[in-house]
Amino acid sequence: MTHQNPPRKLPGTKLSRMLFGILAYVSLGLGLIAIFVPGLPTTEFILLAAWAATRSSPRLSAWLENHRLFGPILSNWRNGRLIARRAKISATVSMLLCAVLMLTLLDHGWPIYLAIFGMSLGNLWIWSRPEPTCDAVHE
Repeated sequence: MTHQNPPRKLPGTKLSRMLFGILAYVSLGLGLIAIFVPGLPTTEFILLAAWAATRSSPRLSAWLENHRLFGPILSNWRNGRLIARRAKISATVSMLLCAVLMLTLLDHGWPIYLAIFGMSLGNLWIWSRPEPTCDAVHE
């Protein structure tokens, strides 16, 4: 016989939980799309989805925590704001591909350069984050 914890009361009003729920599912959807679209930040959307899910949906929160792809990312983040080397490389390659596509396919106006500058700053931040140790690598 397994012992189950009683369901915990979610903070906030019913409206705030509903809004956090919408944010969680929209962020998850964008994170899933971002897996296939260069330039969209998968990890950030998944982190946002997990944060919002903890305030709105224990079921979604548990699903994200136990997901084979997203679970380790969330665990690393919660245990020291760590980003695995593989995730850093993937983000860098994705941003480079996006920058090359924009420079190749679009007119070279200030919005393109602003986007590339923003991706560069994001990439610098990602590489500034510590990585999990060898015995605790979650990828």
